[in-house]
Amino acid sequence: MPLRPSPWLATHTFDHRRFPAERLASERTASVSVCLPARNEERTIGPILETLLALREQGVVDQVVVVDGSTDATPEIARRLGAEVHAEAALLPELGPVLGKGDAMWRALSVLTGEVVCFLDADSGGFGAHFACGMLGPLLCERERGIEFVKGCYRRPFRVGEVTLPDGGGRVTELTARPLLNLFYPELAAIRQPLAGEVAARGELLARLPFATGYGVEIAMLIDAYHEVGLDGIALVDLDVRQNAHQPLRDLGPMAYAVLQAVAGRLQRDGRLRGPLPSTFFAPGEGEPVVLSDQPVERPPLAELRSAA
Repeated sequence: MPLRPSPWLATHTFDHRRFPAERLASERTASVSVCLPARNEERTIGPILETLLALREQGVVDQVVVVDGSTDATPEIARRLGAEVHAEAALLPELGPVLGKGDAMWRALSVLTGEVVCFLDADSGGFGAHFACGMLGPLLCERERGIEFVKGCYRRPFRVGEVTLPDGGGRVTELTARPLLNLFYPELAAIRQPLAGEVAARGELLARLPFATGYGVEIAMLIDAYHEVGLDGIALVDLDVRQNAHQPLRDLGPMAYAVLQAVAGRLQRDGRLRGPLPSTFFAPGEGEPVVLSDQPVERPPLAELRSAA
């Protein structure tokens, strides 16, 4: 029988205001790394890093890292402000080209030194310190609860030109990710933003997880963390509102397909789905269909790689 999520929601959902920077700085006993996977985010990276580097000065975090795959001025801005910048292709280069956001996050673990790691998106508008403090709070200040993995949740306005609607963002979340969880992982159905890029976890846990290399990384990480630590090891933090750029409708198909592939791969692994399944996403083109995504790749748990070295 699936678990009922309501009792868990009452005890494992936190408001970001519960964790001001001053509380984290005074109560934390673990080292903390914050990582921004970034690709051509020169418009937003500056204000985000100014906020995070101020938290470093306050003693909230120890390491602020940008893992960069940009062709614009993103890395130069980050270095000028004082962040630690690594070109994603320079991390574990023996594994070949970087295969998307999830691969960049996985490779980042090789340079992140914190006992607690927080991943944040680099394209958030209206970024505030509560994005980092809220995500870190349950891990640093609620240690007796045994929480090891934290997901952000928020309201996502939908912005079109100069018009902003109060809701309507997160189309892949609502049309693909949440229905999949309700169908196959109902115990995770209460996770409001399964594709949120705001994730914090104990570094030791992240080293035990495989990483989907592309857009499916967040939902794959959530399911794998659930298998490792159970529902009681997961917490949600309400970050209020998150505003980011919206993808054109034509780009949502491959993104949704990557989410579906990540979930299907876990169902196959657990013996709940028989494969192999088709791995290529085709879109209508002039004459012949156009290939928009191909065989997904997953990186093994970093702990396994280290033990084999």
